[in-house]
Amino acid sequence: MGLYTLLIVGLVIVDQWIKHAIVASLALGATHSVIPNVLSLTYLRNDGAAWSMLAGQQWFFYIISIAALAVLIWFFVRFRHNWHYEVGIAFMIAGTIGNFIDRLMNGFVVDMFQLDFISFPIFNFADSCLTVGVICLMLAMLFDDQSEAKTHA
Repeated sequence: MGLYTLLIVGLVIVDQWIKHAIVASLALGATHSVIPNVLSLTYLRNDGAAWSMLAGQQWFFYIISIAALAVLIWFFVRFRHNWHYEVGIAFMIAGTIGNFIDRLMNGFVVDMFQLDFISFPIFNFADSCLTVGVICLMLAMLFDDQSEAKTHA
């Protein structure tokens, strides 16, 4: 569990460092192209979820974040001997904590990554951690199902 705790802490530090760097170097609403027509950095303050859903409802996000962390920690302990699940859950915990810190400290989440080739909400590193975590869990479940099917065949 110590290794995964370090992973969580490391991911949260990277998330907060990126957000601090964006706030320090870009004006609110400003855009800087990183890879033309692929990726830009755009500093936004998001007090909602993706696509600014539930904007201004911070109390809701506080409750959801605390509940999500409680459930994720329970699953983390429950699957503590299965690294396939631990990796995904660790990424999800880090993403939840990263955005929760923003909401507590600022009342909004700092977003910066803009995909220029598709109409997609601007997101941050914590959001990416959540996405990677979900993908890891889906793959873990898929491999568990395939492994279970082979043992019953």
